[in-house]
Amino acid sequence: MERKSMRLRSIRSKEKKERAEEKQLAALMKALKAIHSVSAEESMAPDDLARQRAAQELLGRLFSPMLGMRWESFDLAGMRAAWVRPDWGHTREKIILYCHGGGYTSGNLGYSRPLASKLSHATGWETLCFEYRLAPEHPYPAAVDDAVRVWDHLMYQGYGARDITVAGDSAGGNLALVLLHRLKAEGRQLPRRLVLLSPWTDMTASGASYTQRAKQDPTITMDYVQAVRRVYANGADLADPMLSPLFGDFTGFPPTLIQVGGNELLYSDSEQLRDRMRAAGVLCRMEEWTEMWHVFQMLPIKKAAEAMERIGTFLLS
Repeated sequence: MERKSMRLRSIRSKEKKERAEEKQLAALMKALKAIHSVSAEESMAPDDLARQRAAQELLGRLFSPMLGMRWESFDLAGMRAAWVRPDWGHTREKIILYCHGGGYTSGNLGYSRPLASKLSHATGWETLCFEYRLAPEHPYPAAVDDAVRVWDHLMYQGYGARDITVAGDSAGGNLALVLLHRLKAEGRQLPRRLVLLSPWTDMTASGASYTQRAKQDPTITMDYVQAVRRVYANGADLADPMLSPLFGDFTGFPPTLIQVGGNELLYSDSEQLRDRMRAAGVLCRMEEWTEMWHVFQMLPIKKAAEAMERIGTFLLS
């Protein structure tokens, strides 16, 4: 009888924990939805942008697994930047340059903290994140110019291209790809590896997922995509590889890992990128995480932890 009672208590405790986790996840998803689902007209109003950016800063700080990590912010020639450094003994020979998401209209160091710290934890490497200039105040090519400035800073610090992995999520994945296209066009060496989380690769929105998965994605909408691309591109051709890196030449690109949620509006951006990279002879692996959404790796959930472990394995192999 006592054993049966203990089993019942254990089952109830587990169910209670699961309900609490579901409630927490629902609250987090609601916060993410609020950031990425505003209408095309309202989203670019100064007050709305200020609220989005503040919400992302807060969200990033809430999600940041900084235990065992040091956060060292500094000024990089007028640009805010920060290093995430593991507290334990670690190699300084390899580093990660991380480009944050946010549709090129929001995102900051606070928003960078969760993924930057997770990348450092998964690899034991130091991660550099930076605040590139945002649209609509600073449309294309401001963000790309800033990314090149950060790359140059690393070169001046004595790092070689082959010491660096470039990583990015969403619009940060777009920026990571465009940075490599720019470096290649200038005849410069490319980084050793590339990690892309739910990358935004096609501003023309030509992929089937933009219609087929519109109702499945709980965090991002087509209205949002249209709003941010309008102010960032500022009238430029959306098919230009410097805006839609999907349409660039990937010959010579480094080994690449792409992670994408199965329920993503931008799913086709990852799928088409994988196909184009492979056609160019690039070693590229795409992982589809079923029932997951846009940049799910940021959240404190089991699948996010598993995805980060996969990234660690890819980079350390």
